[in-house]
Amino acid sequence: MQAIDQIINSAAKTHYMSGGIQPCPIVFRGPNGFAAGVAAQHSQDYSAWYGSIPGLKVVAPWSAEDAKGLLKAAIRDPNPVVVLENELLYGQTFPMSDAALKNDFVIPFGKAKIERPGKDLTIVTLSRNVGLSLTAAEELKSKYGVDAEVINLRSVKPLDVEAIVKSVKKTRRMMCVSSDFPAFGVGSEIIALTCEYAFDYLDAPPVRVTGAEVPTPYAQKLEELSFPQVDTIVNHAAKLLRV
Repeated sequence: MQAIDQIINSAAKTHYMSGGIQPCPIVFRGPNGFAAGVAAQHSQDYSAWYGSIPGLKVVAPWSAEDAKGLLKAAIRDPNPVVVLENELLYGQTFPMSDAALKNDFVIPFGKAKIERPGKDLTIVTLSRNVGLSLTAAEELKSKYGVDAEVINLRSVKPLDVEAIVKSVKKTRRMMCVSSDFPAFGVGSEIIALTCEYAFDYLDAPPVRVTGAEVPTPYAQKLEELSFPQVDTIVNHAAKLLRV
């Protein structure tokens, strides 16, 4: 927050206010979302806040491939990009494909990735919640026989609306899992867009699993209750599917 004016009022607006003459090639990267025991001022998700600002591109990697490909794309972009990283992923290892190991590997903005194909439910998620959603999808399969498709957004802005709509047309049910606040959040925007472009394909109202409307508690158990967990995702999905 100490440098928010420079990000919002300087970096995001320079290209526009110069009439397209002056680009602003800068990358802002750092921790975002819930961490572990760092309390209210250091454990919060502002994906939607940055995503609402014209002039900013916003990405949120989950895997090592995401981190490499998106950061390289951000460096190459002529205007400001915000790279939001969950610090709980810093110590986690991921496999890397042969393509991702090459020097020229770049992930274009606005291209989501289907991490797990499915036919009964679309789970749209980002950052660390991708891993939680994949675990929840396996539980849904083993407990209820539900085959959930998990979409890793990777890019908050631009948003891959096409991938979301295509999946919803197939599964006819949608859930968004994000760790930001419920009011005016990423989930709100995704559900709004889904209703705008795929309403006739929905067999049930879309649902969202988000962080709680509360400053993040320091106490571990309260902290855990403040953000999406695997069992929360499973329970909401079960209600949505009526299983």
